[in-house]
Amino acid sequence: MRGFLGLAAFAAALALAGPAMAAALPFDPDVATREWLATMDEAARARSDSYFEGGYWIQFVGPVIGFIVAFAFLQLGFAKNIRSWLEKNVKIYFFVVVLFAIVYTLIGAVLSFGWDYWVGFVRQHDYNLSTQTFSQWFIEYLQGFGISLLIGSLAIGLLYLIIAVAKKTWWIWGTIASLAFAAVIGMLAPVYIAPIFNHYNPMPESALRESVLEIAQANGVPTNDVLVYDRSRQTNSVSANVSGFGETTRISLADTLLQRESPGGVRAVLGHEIGHYVLQHTVSLLVMNALLIVVAFGLANFLFNFLSKDERWGIRSVADPAGMPLLFSVIGFIFLLATPINNNITRFHEHQADMFGLNAAREPDGFAESALLLSEYRKMEPTPFEEWFFYDHPSGYARIHMAMVWKAHHMALGDIPMGPGGPPPGWQPDFVTGHPDPRAVGYTAPSDNAAAAPATATLPAETEPSPAAPSN
Repeated sequence: MRGFLGLAAFAAALALAGPAMAAALPFDPDVATREWLATMDEAARARSDSYFEGGYWIQFVGPVIGFIVAFAFLQLGFAKNIRSWLEKNVKIYFFVVVLFAIVYTLIGAVLSFGWDYWVGFVRQHDYNLSTQTFSQWFIEYLQGFGISLLIGSLAIGLLYLIIAVAKKTWWIWGTIASLAFAAVIGMLAPVYIAPIFNHYNPMPESALRESVLEIAQANGVPTNDVLVYDRSRQTNSVSANVSGFGETTRISLADTLLQRESPGGVRAVLGHEIGHYVLQHTVSLLVMNALLIVVAFGLANFLFNFLSKDERWGIRSVADPAGMPLLFSVIGFIFLLATPINNNITRFHEHQADMFGLNAAREPDGFAESALLLSEYRKMEPTPFEEWFFYDHPSGYARIHMAMVWKAHHMALGDIPMGPGGPPPGWQPDFVTGHPDPRAVGYTAPSDNAAAAPATATLPAETEPSPAAPSN
C-alpha cells in the first residue's frame, strides 16, 4: 500500500511539474514556429505547395516511361537482335554487355528527352526556379549524360561479369560490388566530377570564414580551407557540403548561400553538413541501402526468371545482355515500391544532422532562416502521410519547430542570451521581399554584425528563386 501511495504521489508531482516546467520557458516554441511560418505570404506558400506536390506524380511518371521503352525494346525484338549482332561481331562478353548498355541507354535517352526537358527546364522556368538559358541547361545535360553513360556502362559490364560467374548467387555479390562502386564514386565525385560543372575557389579571408573553420575543426573535420563554388550558374538555391576523404576532405559553400543568408544562417547550414560527416552518415547510409539492394536484387532475380521463362523475348538467362531492359525494369519497379522506405532512411539521417548542426553552430534563428529559404520549393506543412511517403528531408515546419524548442530550452538553461522566440521584427525570406541574384551583384562576404537579424536584401522582381537543394 505504501508503495502504491508513493507512486501516486510521484505521478501527481510530475503532473503538477509539467505546466510549471513549460511555464519556465522564455517563450512558447509553437507560437514562435507560427511566427516564422507567417513570414511567407499566401502567394509564396501556394507556389511552393504546387511545385512540391507536382513532384509526387513526376517521380512515378519518369520510371513508367522507362518501363514502356523497355517493353517496346523487348517486344519488337530489338534486344535479342542487337545482342546477336554484338556477339557475332564483338565476341568478348564484357564488351558485348558494355556496348549493349550504351546502345540501349542512348535509345532510351532520345525517346525520353522530351520528358527530361519538360521536368528539368520548362517546369523549372514555369515556377521561376532556374537561372539557366536553354543552351546552358542543354550543355550541362549533355555533360551529365555523357559522364553517366561512361561510368554506368562500365558498372553494368562489371555487374554482368559477376552475374555470369556467380550465377544463382549473383544478387549477393552484385550487392557488394554495387556498394563498393558507390563508395568509390562518392569519394571521387567531389574532386573530379563536381569541378566539371562548377568553379571552386578559396573563400576570401573574413570573420565568417574563420568561424566556419572553427566549427569544422572543433568537430573533427580535418581541413584548413573553405571553398566557394558558383552554384548561381544553375540556381539561386542555398547549399553547402563537407566532402572527400582523408587529404581530399574539404568544405564547400555555395556562393548563393553566402549571398542570401545571414552569417548565422551560413553557420547553421554548415553545422548540418558537418553533422553528416562527423556522424559518418555515408557509412550508415551504405549499410542501410545494402539491405534494400540485396532484397531488391534477390526479388529481381526471382521475377526475372519468372517473366523470362521458356526464353521469352529470346532471353536465354539473367546473364544474357538481351535481358538488360527486363532486369533493370524489374529492379526499378522494386525500388519504386520502396520509395517511402528509402525516403524514411534518408530523412532519419537528415534529422540527425539537423540536431547535430543546432548543437554545433548554436544558431537556431539561422537554422529557421535556412528552413524558410528551402521552403521556396518544399511544402512547409505536409500531412503526416505526405511527410512519411514523399519527404526525404524533415518538413520546414518540423525543422523550424525543432530549432525553436532547442532555442527555448537553451535560453531557459542560461547558456544562450535571452531574446524573442520568433523572427526579428519585419524579417521575411528574400523570395517574398525580392530575390537577390548573385550573378548580378557578385559575392560579398556578409558581416558578422548582421548575424542577429537575417538579411532582407532586395533586387528587381525579375530575378529568379531557387530549385531544390538536395544536400540540405
